[in-house]
Amino acid sequence: MTTHSGEAHGEKTSARLNSLRAGVLGANDGIISVASLVVGVAGATTNSAALLTAGIAGLVGGAISMALGEYVSVSSQRDSERALIAKEKHELATMPEEELQELAELYEQRGLSPETARTVATELTAHDALAAHLEVELHIDQHDLVNPWHAALSSALAFTVGAILPLLAILLPPPELRVPVTFITVIAALALTGWISARIGNSPAGKAVMRLVVGGLLALGATWLIGTLLGTAGVV
Repeated sequence: MTTHSGEAHGEKTSARLNSLRAGVLGANDGIISVASLVVGVAGATTNSAALLTAGIAGLVGGAISMALGEYVSVSSQRDSERALIAKEKHELATMPEEELQELAELYEQRGLSPETARTVATELTAHDALAAHLEVELHIDQHDLVNPWHAALSSALAFTVGAILPLLAILLPPPELRVPVTFITVIAALALTGWISARIGNSPAGKAVMRLVVGGLLALGATWLIGTLLGTAGVV
């Protein structure tokens, strides 16, 4: 039973790390998306009102898009979990012996002897058969299903936090320093989020940082160039 508790704790820790990683990636999306947008506009004009409008529009639109995407995805996951719970309830009600044997076999696969596995399965079934099957067979906690609203709000918040940084970087400095300051600020922020992501995933930090920094530079450079060309041509 100690092993069983350890596995449950490990799954919860993994879920928390995945949530943290998702938050970092959401912030990273906010940084790159809004930075690319405002740098592109800054390449065409130095008008602060235009930069503010573009930045706010990108922030609000991006946050809503992220929230909606996360809500739809997590809602589908929760619907699937509820369907699996209903299916397991039906099977426990209609074929209890088969389900007991299945649970015992699952514990055998985890390394218990047939006798011990049968004893554990019997005791857990007597205590809470549904919870035992959901946890061991499906890795689901019926009292802790994913919440689409929580996921949507978290995603929108992470994006917003990331987006505020380039928005401030493009608006606060003098016009002649806006683009360089934004480039430096964004690259530093991307390096930090890359390092944090690597630490969370126990992967090499150098590669993660390099990927984000290079990708960010390409995005900023491309949008700034497009904005500059359009501004020079008198399109904006």
